[in-house]
Amino acid sequence: MNRYTPEELQEVLRLHTLWVRGEDGGERANLWGANLWGADLQGADLQGADLWGADLRGADLRGADLWGADLQGADLQGADLQGANLQGLKISAIRVFSGLYEYQCQAVVSEDGAPWIRMGCLWKSLEDWDSIGIRKSNISEFPDDGSDKSERRARAFDYVRAEVLVMAEKFKAEQAA
Repeated sequence: MNRYTPEELQEVLRLHTLWVRGEDGGERANLWGANLWGADLQGADLQGADLWGADLRGADLRGADLWGADLQGADLQGADLQGANLQGLKISAIRVFSGLYEYQCQAVVSEDGAPWIRMGCLWKSLEDWDSIGIRKSNISEFPDDGSDKSERRARAFDYVRAEVLVMAEKFKAEQAA
């Protein structure tokens, strides 16, 4: 896992910003598997960055633009994503869960109060999840066959779903106050 000094990380971000803008000398941020534990990425433009498998535990990502960034396998536990932009969604609250099943799960409340859930690499609004059903999503990897693997995923989803509903209610109460 690559560890970056603050100066090296700033240079990666500078070149990435040029890349996002289509300017000469720009280069897409390749932070695949990077150790960014506790990194200060507040307000960083990480659109389209490769953060696959990056360790972002405890990172400050407040206000960061992560639109189109590859976050598959990234560990966001304890990261501050307040106001961050994920897939065009501004984050008001997020909880990250590891160990519920083989992939990380996220319960997210957007700035408009809508609940969203990420199960592994699948990212959907709660409304879409409820329409599709956890057992009908990603059936190539998790067939609805009653296997331990599939049942563990379904239980993980039920837990994250309950958590995101509590988070959304709390958000609405805070907005009304």
